[in-house]
Amino acid sequence: QVQLVESGGGMVQAGGSLRLSCAASGRTLSYFIMGWFRQAPGKEREFVAAMSRNGQNTNYANSVKGRFTISRDNAKNAVFLQMNSLKPEDTAVYYCATSLQFTPVNTMSAYGNWGQGTQVTVSS
Repeated sequence: QVQLVESGGGMVQAGGSLRLSCAASGRTLSYFIMGWFRQAPGKEREFVAAMSRNGQNTNYANSVKGRFTISRDNAKNAVFLQMNSLKPEDTAVYYCATSLQFTPVNTMSAYGNWGQGTQVTVSS
């Protein structure tokens, strides 16, 4: 079992940037596809980004493509989400998660271990 802890959330004005981190313990993250999801108040959890085990393949939701960048450091057992040009509609709790799939899929059901989430609030 792997435990995930997200950090780096906060409040930022529209147009600003934040960098989220997801630290893992219990098992090396190199075993997993890593994904980021988010859930806004009153809405379902949605896919944001995912990365392959070796970091060479990525997958992004259309809503964040060109603004967000997922990365990972397997040596540090961590994954990151750089968020630029933030918009009020990016406001949500952001979660990292692991998947045993072969490719960086965007389906929530493909992900098993989840962190507790970190709040991101973007003001206009």
